[in-house]
Amino acid sequence: MTPLDGILVVDFTRYLPGPFASRELLELGARVVRVLPPGGDPLGATDPGWHEELNAGKESVAVDLKVDAAPARELLAAADVVLESFRPGVASRLGIGPEHAPATAVYCSITGFGVEGRHVRRAGHDLNYLGWAGVLEHTAPALPPVPVADFAAGAMGAVTQILAALLEREKTGRGRHVVVSMTHAAHRLASRPILTGGLACYRIYPTADGRWLTVAALEPVFWERLIAVLGRSDLADRHYAEDQQALASELSEIFSTRPLAEWLELFDGEDACVGPVATLAEASSDLFG
Repeated sequence: MTPLDGILVVDFTRYLPGPFASRELLELGARVVRVLPPGGDPLGATDPGWHEELNAGKESVAVDLKVDAAPARELLAAADVVLESFRPGVASRLGIGPEHAPATAVYCSITGFGVEGRHVRRAGHDLNYLGWAGVLEHTAPALPPVPVADFAAGAMGAVTQILAALLEREKTGRGRHVVVSMTHAAHRLASRPILTGGLACYRIYPTADGRWLTVAALEPVFWERLIAVLGRSDLADRHYAEDQQALASELSEIFSTRPLAEWLELFDGEDACVGPVATLAEASSDLFG
């Protein structure tokens, strides 16, 4: 048996967060049925590859909720878990809100801003949520490499809440309505910037050939080994000192003197938490080759 064997997930969501979440539940053994508009999920046109990957193994049914929601309500009546990502209040107007679900169902609403506050009806996508959450403060105008609000704050946040509610249901026999705010959850992920540029020992440094080196020597033992390999044991007392930007500038000068390959060779086998910013092709070859 799988952990969610016998669990029916009815997924009304679109694009990335909801389908990513239901894919995770599918991999845990749940049966997932997506309720889609007659034209399908718009993600199918935006990114067919992602659409195929996120929906492999799921069932789907086409329902025009504005015309006849009866087929969707039949599924809803049998659901253990419901996922929806409409703006607050829309699902209820369509007849598939939490009040229409069985009392035993875990009903999860993935929202941009929650169900309270001045932004509650604001339209947005991952980039907007990250902007409102303050996540992009130190990276703009560069785009984040991963849609953090969609996948981490939204999808995985939903999975965590759903699994907790299912566990609670085992004890009480009742489900619950859980609400995930991608903006609020993203803000929580980034509210302490110590690992996003606050420390010199935890940064990405350019190398002589235009590549990048990751340095994550947080613990004293790793920091001591890092500076020993660099021949800069004089930096020992500055690990967590106040002059982090000055320390980062010194390290940047050091790392800019050699190409990436030489740094990787130098640190190979050393417990110093140093590595490359690999390309996707390099990562595939190294990890799966």
